[in-house]
Amino acid sequence: MQRKAVLSEQAMQLLERNIPELAGSAFQRAYQLALSSDGKVLEAVNGKLVETSADGTQRVIKKLSRPIPVVPGTKRVLVRSK
Repeated sequence: MQRKAVLSEQAMQLLERNIPELAGSAFQRAYQLALSSDGKVLEAVNGKLVETSADGTQRVIKKLSRPIPVVPGTKRVLVRSK
C-alpha cells in the first residue's frame, strides 16, 4: 500500500500556479480532438456563434447577444415571461 504524499503549502502553491497553463493545453487538445473526430466545432468568435470545420472553413450560425457584466458575488435571477 502506498503512503499519501503530504505537500507543503509552498509545494501546493507551486503546483496551483501551473493550473492555467494545464487548462489551456487541455483545451487545445480537446479542440483538436473534436475537429479530428467529428470534423466540426462550435465556438464564439467576435460576437458570433461560428461552426469551424476541420478544413478551416467557418460558417456563421448566429449573432450572439452582448455579454452581461456581473460583479463577482452578485446573484442574478432569471425571470421567465409567460
